Amino acid sequence: MGRLSDVIKQAAPKRRKLAGLERRWLVNNVSIMIALAVICVAAVTASMAAYYYSNLKSGLEAKAKTTTDFFANYINQSYNEYYQSCIKFAQTFEDKDQLELQFISANGKLVASSYGQWAGKAPTTPDIASAIETQQLASYKGVNPPTGERIMAVSSPMIYTNGEVIGVLRYVTSLRTADKQVLMIGLIAVVAGLIFVAFMLFTSSFFIRSIIEPVSQITATAKRIAAGSYGVQIPKLYDDEIGELAQTINDMSVKIGQAEKTQSEFISSVSHELRTPLTAISGWGETLLASGDLEPETKRGMLIILREARRLTGMVEELLEFTRMQDGRFTLNIETADILAEFEDTVFMYGSRLKQEGITLNYDGCDEEIPEIPCDIARMRQVFLNILDNAAKHGGDGKRIDAAISAEDGEVVFRIRDYGPGIPEEELPHVKMKFYKGSSKARGSGIGLAVCEEIVTMHGGTLTLENAEGGGTLVTVRLPMGEESR
Repeated sequence: MGRLSDVIKQAAPKRRKLAGLERRWLVNNVSIMIALAVICVAAVTASMAAYYYSNLKSGLEAKAKTTTDFFANYINQSYNEYYQSCIKFAQTFEDKDQLELQFISANGKLVASSYGQWAGKAPTTPDIASAIETQQLASYKGVNPPTGERIMAVSSPMIYTNGEVIGVLRYVTSLRTADKQVLMIGLIAVVAGLIFVAFMLFTSSFFIRSIIEPVSQITATAKRIAAGSYGVQIPKLYDDEIGELAQTINDMSVKIGQAEKTQSEFISSVSHELRTPLTAISGWGETLLASGDLEPETKRGMLIILREARRLTGMVEELLEFTRMQDGRFTLNIETADILAEFEDTVFMYGSRLKQEGITLNYDGCDEEIPEIPCDIARMRQVFLNILDNAAKHGGDGKRIDAAISAEDGEVVFRIRDYGPGIPEEELPHVKMKFYKGSSKARGSGIGLAVCEEIVTMHGGTLTLENAEGGGTLVTVRLPMGEESR
């Protein structure tokens, strides 16, 4: 059974993925919102600018036409009288604070201006020539060449009775104020766009978090359930798809917990029931074998019976250990012990048994001193025997097993390697799972390594399996030196 700290570590990568999902959601939505905001701001600004400049142009054109119609009364006068009337009108022009009134001759020379400019000066904007050529109103919006200021101008032709253009009446206004107003409108639109983006960002963030946070909670709880905490329930906070998901996982947790409890009770009951007959079989088998009056074939059969009885007894003990783990009754009896001596005794004892099966067990001792460490020596002996037994069962074809002990970085490290076919790469992540046997045809309960890992973990150590270079399987057990058992 995994511990809560392990579950939290396992759940952490998932939470990072969910955070990534939140970022992708926000980035995508913000990108769209910014694009829409930019388009809207540009559209609003352009529309307002077009509307403002259009109204300004329409006003100038109307004023120019009205003034041109007024001066039609002076067309029949002499040119000199006509020009004098223009000069007088320009001098008394009332709107000169806002507009410049110009009278321009047919050859493009400035005759009079409300700004008091000298006659004879020649404006060079294209609206003047256009008005003279087409005899129609013409306008110009752009830079005034002499000053570099942005202006809008409307030129109206003044036509003599014979149809000849004798001059141009021209209104000119600066666009400084208009440009400022258009810029202000643009800034207001930008601010409104930013407020919109910020609001949508806030609402989008709130929305996605309302989805992700419950999913994160469900994910973390599901991890705990997967690790064996079947009593954990997810609070149902929503009556929607997320609420249905939480309820489904809760129902699944209850059913799995019930199934696990039933399985554990069944295994425990069967294991206890098997203990008595197996003890009787082993006892009577040893008694009959010790009598010495058995036929060779009978003796051979009796040895097979004893071997199989011992194997079944070992499986029963593993199952009982497993049920203790499931029920929380699996405990350690910690005391300071000579782990080096215990490991060597186990290797030598098991080596003698392997020799009968034609398997050589090589031991590589440690040159440096290994101090005594706090541990449950009986449980650690169980770990060593189980790993050696697995090496013999799964790697016995190699006829060789290596065992070594060393001290590395404050840890006691045990390595046991066989020279068999190894473990398929796709099965390596699962071999320590309870009841997992993979493609191996070797007999066993499939929980020995699960029990070993639990024992090592409770000591604050680690147990790892990997395929050794050159073939076979390498099992590594690491125990901390001088640390209290967890």
